[in-house]
Amino acid sequence: MIASTAQRAHRNERIALYVLRFAAGFVIFAMAVVLVYLAVEGTKTFFVDHFSLWSFLFSPNYDLDSNHPGAAIFIVGTLAVTIFAIVVGGPFGIAVGVFLSEIAPAQMALVLKPAIELLVGIPSVVYGWLGLTLLVPLIRDHTSSASGFSLAGAGIVLAIMILPTVISLSEDAFNSLPPSLKEGSLALGATRFQTIMRVLLPSASSGLAVALILGIARAVGETLAIQLVIGNATVFPAGIFGPTATLTTVIVGEMPSATEGSLQEHALFSMAFLLLLIAMVLILLVRFALRKRS
Repeated sequence: MIASTAQRAHRNERIALYVLRFAAGFVIFAMAVVLVYLAVEGTKTFFVDHFSLWSFLFSPNYDLDSNHPGAAIFIVGTLAVTIFAIVVGGPFGIAVGVFLSEIAPAQMALVLKPAIELLVGIPSVVYGWLGLTLLVPLIRDHTSSASGFSLAGAGIVLAIMILPTVISLSEDAFNSLPPSLKEGSLALGATRFQTIMRVLLPSASSGLAVALILGIARAVGETLAIQLVIGNATVFPAGIFGPTATLTTVIVGEMPSATEGSLQEHALFSMAFLLLLIAMVLILLVRFALRKRS
């Protein structure tokens, strides 16, 4: 009886081990297929259509009729919107994280934290629709923007969207610090504000870097929300209130009409591959920050 039970336990353990290995192998295989597929399709612009990589990255001329798919406008638009969002939303998110972990009463923190986490579940189209109906008219009526569609509108929408991620990770970074840091600072006569600014913030810097990098990753890959408010104009933004376009918006806008095997399709795949490379770089930065933190 005991031997039979032991055999069943060993058999179940082997089955579970095979299932786990299969799941891990499938994930690795799927990721490799996506990476190889995008790499093959994304490089056809350079190896099949013989378009210069330098021109693709740095030329502002996106004119497929003249066989010139320069992506500089979309790259600049992507970077500008992302930087705007992280400059606006990053410090605010960290400040809220400090408030929840160090200042807010326990009962208030218990109410605010689930409310902030619920914001993650709001679909991006809802953020975009609110930006289109509320923010775009506001920018049109109170700034120099003629239409209201602008880089600033997209940046503000993205800043709001990344807030839950930055706030949650910032709070976790502060909560993971040993209590002796704060206690020692207060015991030496420092005020709570001095303790936060001179002790806790530097000590949690690696965790805050992770929060900001993941916020940037969220902003770089966002499509629908900013497509509704950025204007989708193939021009460099004339200031923060000028319309422009990003890599994600041009991919979504043009891929349905792209002919298979055409230069347009190859250029859009190249933009998608470029986005993947940007995401991979951000992931490596996160791993580096986490390793430094540990």
